[in-house]
Amino acid sequence: MGSRRSRTPDAPRLPDLDAGEAAAGASRIGNGALAGVVAAFTVLVVVLDYLTGADLQVIPLLVVAPALASVFCSVRQTVSVAVWITAVVVVSRVLMGGTFWGLALSIGFTVLACGLGVASCAARIRHAVEIARLRTAAGALQRQILRPLPVLTDQVFAHGLYEPIEEDRLVGGDIYEVVESPHGTRVIIGDVQGKGLAAMGTGIAVLGAFREAAIREPTLTGVAGALEDAVVRHNASSAQTGETERFVTALVLGFDADGRVEAVNCGHIAPRLLLHGETRVVRLRRTSVPLGMADLSSEARAAECFDVPSGATLLVCTDGVTEARDASGAFYPLDDRLARWASRGPREVLDALSTDLEAFTGGVRRDDIAVLALRGVPVRRGQRPGLPGSGASESQALAFPHP
Repeated sequence: MGSRRSRTPDAPRLPDLDAGEAAAGASRIGNGALAGVVAAFTVLVVVLDYLTGADLQVIPLLVVAPALASVFCSVRQTVSVAVWITAVVVVSRVLMGGTFWGLALSIGFTVLACGLGVASCAARIRHAVEIARLRTAAGALQRQILRPLPVLTDQVFAHGLYEPIEEDRLVGGDIYEVVESPHGTRVIIGDVQGKGLAAMGTGIAVLGAFREAAIREPTLTGVAGALEDAVVRHNASSAQTGETERFVTALVLGFDADGRVEAVNCGHIAPRLLLHGETRVVRLRRTSVPLGMADLSSEARAAECFDVPSGATLLVCTDGVTEARDASGAFYPLDDRLARWASRGPREVLDALSTDLEAFTGGVRRDDIAVLALRGVPVRRGQRPGLPGSGASESQALAFPHP
């Protein structure tokens, strides 16, 4: 095999933690709008208090303002509202007169309620900042574990789309990898059951096993067997610490220099083939159980082959794409959408898919999104990729998938 010719962009930049903290503590309402709402509310309560007279005191209702501000505003805005409300209550109580203890009780209650509002706002923002820091750091770790794309090998050019969920459970379990080996280029895309750091730990175990087995194992079923062993070992270790055992759906692919693709499907979504403006599902008849569940099946994992014609794009994804829903609960129509973009290059297909998914879901995603668009590298007749004298420059190879 020729020398390795993988090319990747610069490593992804780590997210800005300060920016995440600022976003977590940012106000949801502008100063002008807040001032207008508080002023209107104050006038309404003061007028009602004047109309009801001494029989029914409405002024204490003003403490609702800092309580609501603590939910939607920054600490500075909440303090401003609290000071304003305290001043209004003090002035109104002094002007209305009354006993000393009645006046002291009313003002004391207002100060206490406003102070609790400010403290509640500070606690909310502090918690939001902590969550933002954890979420950002976990997302950055997940991006560093996965290989930056695109990747060029002797047999395939791999473009990719990866968007981690990064919500309350911090991270999801989608994984992918592209490895050039003595046996051709091997690719995995998978989805770990569940979300969170525990799921990412299982994903790391699978990725590590794949990177070694892809080079060591001569057969693709041997690679799948090594991945199965890795998940079983990781589950055994997790069980000792009380963690939940997990399984992994995965699609393992092997590309050779002749345009043939070998696949071992471990309970994963079937790939799609885009060629000449048409899209079709590659039906894999030997789909087996997910990784970590081989003991539940009496059938051994098997590989099957199919052709990927020159110029075709093979698209593989996780269920974050196929199970994305719109506001009505309908699933994303992946095949219908791909049919619109089948004549485009891999990068253009991924860009269109990302934009369309965002519009379809309204920006509300429930799972990671991982997609690989794979296209074979053209080889001149009688020459193997990567051999000296092949005449194909790296810049030409890099430009190939962009029609």
